[in-house]
Amino acid sequence: MVSASYSWPIFLGKPWFKLLHRKFLGEPTQFKNIQNLPIVHHYGYVCDLPPGHRFPMKKFHKVYDFLCSSGIVTKHSQVIMPNKIEKSVASLVHTDDYLDKFFSGSTSTEEQRVTGFNWTSHLVDRVRYESGGTLLTTVLAMDRGLACSTAGGTHHAFPERGTGYCLLNDLAIAAQFLITTGKARRVLIVDLDVHQGDGTAFIFKNLETVFTFSMHCGRNFPFRKQESDLDVELREGIGDKEYMSSLTDYLPDVLQSFNPDIVIYDAGVDTHAEDNLGKLKMTDEGLFKRDLFVLTNVINRGIPCATVIGGGYCQDIDKLGKRHTIIHHAALKVWKQKGL
Repeated sequence: MVSASYSWPIFLGKPWFKLLHRKFLGEPTQFKNIQNLPIVHHYGYVCDLPPGHRFPMKKFHKVYDFLCSSGIVTKHSQVIMPNKIEKSVASLVHTDDYLDKFFSGSTSTEEQRVTGFNWTSHLVDRVRYESGGTLLTTVLAMDRGLACSTAGGTHHAFPERGTGYCLLNDLAIAAQFLITTGKARRVLIVDLDVHQGDGTAFIFKNLETVFTFSMHCGRNFPFRKQESDLDVELREGIGDKEYMSSLTDYLPDVLQSFNPDIVIYDAGVDTHAEDNLGKLKMTDEGLFKRDLFVLTNVINRGIPCATVIGGGYCQDIDKLGKRHTIIHHAALKVWKQKGL
């Protein structure tokens, strides 16, 4: 693995990365020789949880294991490790009060309950690595055209609180970072997790430079929906054919009309028939077609794309880990076809 040895910002107005200079502000020096699909991963994406916890934390290690065993990650591939995100970057979308409480462990019992996690310092580290990974993935995508994280997609986090297994909204942080630093004028978030990206929708509800597109199961968490720029609610029990019909109806038009400088794609696999929290009936083959459709439509327009794995809650951790690599298989196919 290559460690990303950049410095996160101390405060607004200073350089955001030591290695972001000139054009990007320039190309990070240790990323120049990446020849294969860039993969962003860190062992810190995993932390210990109490026995029997519902969240499948170990899936992130499984994702990386399957990427290696399937040949997506080889000795010629470049796997880049992110740094933990700093509070000053997270504050682009989160309140100082919430960040102070979360980072220090002073959130209340009720505040912790609605997130699904009891606070630990290791949990904070995990969340910071994950958010840093998503941000790094967008940086790489802007530079190389396509990049994939092995985690990310915490779209339920709001500015002042976490909820639904989401403590920091990595998608929103990455999008706002690109806008604030002038690296992108328009960012499109394509959220195909089975649950609406309510936190992301709320954060960007009054910002025209970020377009939020969420296609999700209508009768599912969160039960109080927010208003995305485009919400497509799917009925319970639909399979691959009906799902792809809806996606085909909307995504190309959004890409054409909004014309983003980058797409951040949440490729959640909780739309699968075997998912415990999904309520849809997609197959592995359908997920691959979905991801390939998204990536092809984006890359064919010359738009960079950064991907995160999103939600997935199958009890079989091996099946789940492998399923989360479907996006990486689709990305590698597009990477090779387009000569990125």
